[in-house]
Amino acid sequence: MTRLLVMEKSITLAEAKAHLSALITEAEAGAEITVTRHGHPVARIIGAPRTVTRTLGDWGWNGTYNKSLFAPMADDEAREEGWPV
Repeated sequence: MTRLLVMEKSITLAEAKAHLSALITEAEAGAEITVTRHGHPVARIIGAPRTVTRTLGDWGWNGTYNKSLFAPMADDEAREEGWPV
């Protein structure tokens, strides 16, 4: 079993602007950083997932679809929907 250590940290917007590069490095290592403005949380900095691999044309769709949706329309069907034929 893999254990993840998540560090939570809260900083002001001014601190975030001054130390952005270091904060990105921390987020990459697993930290979750909340940025506040006037004491109210406004943003979170977290690391991007690294395990996602995508292939060309993969949009993440795992469901099924009716292939007739991509079939060409007959002229009569196109006229009924208001397309110029």
